[in-house]
Amino acid sequence: MTAEMFFWVGVPYAALAALIIGLIWRWKTDQFGWTSRSSQWHENAILRWASPLFHFGIIFVFFGHVAGMLVPKSVTAAMGVSDHLYHLGAVGMGGIAGLMTLVGATALIYRRFVIKSVRLKTTRGDIIMYILLMIPIVLGFAATLINQVFGKPGGYDYRETIGPWIRSILTFQPQPELMTDVPLSFQLHVIAGLLLFAILPFTRLVHIVSAPVAYPTRPDIVYRSREESNALNGRVGASGNAQRDYSRGWKPVRKQSHESEDVPYVGA
Repeated sequence: MTAEMFFWVGVPYAALAALIIGLIWRWKTDQFGWTSRSSQWHENAILRWASPLFHFGIIFVFFGHVAGMLVPKSVTAAMGVSDHLYHLGAVGMGGIAGLMTLVGATALIYRRFVIKSVRLKTTRGDIIMYILLMIPIVLGFAATLINQVFGKPGGYDYRETIGPWIRSILTFQPQPELMTDVPLSFQLHVIAGLLLFAILPFTRLVHIVSAPVAYPTRPDIVYRSREESNALNGRVGASGNAQRDYSRGWKPVRKQSHESEDVPYVGA
């Protein structure tokens, strides 16, 4: 297998397979872990501005990539969008979104590793995730500056190479030759992005493929301490301690012995 086939056919399909199979496996084995594991309890001053900045930025970046890669150049031309106008829009709006993403991600990483309470909740998987997240962000920002801002007039037209290559992968008619003469900065950005997609199902990034569709209709979650709940129920057992009232439908999975107190068993 040549390097061309490995990087521009093998790696994309391996990443796509890891993404799909990983999401199915994660859903079947770890639905309760399908979460971003919020650390807002530990620190909120930085999170309150860095998180929206990063998330809005990455959303705009994502849809910008979708429009640039999946919409053929002929379609925008038929809509009356010239190459120059497209270039200005992509660099202008894409640059702002990229800067938002970079600044927001940097602030979140600073918070993650400098604030002690947040750092103590950080796992090895989180560290790997942050590294593989920052690499494509930095490489993409660098590729834009090198090729689109400070490069030749009009920038590099990735819609004639990278865009058709991605569409050829998704239609299972790969054309790896399209990536041969793509600038190295863009090539590295693409490879880093594919690796990020491959590890996505196995990290907290899995939350990006979920939507809170049932959130508005779910029942309220009420948090009470055991003592408060027992006091509200006003029941007292043989031991003299208050007991929970199960008459309203809340029933334990298993009761402990009468001597220890009639409370629900919480298993591992």
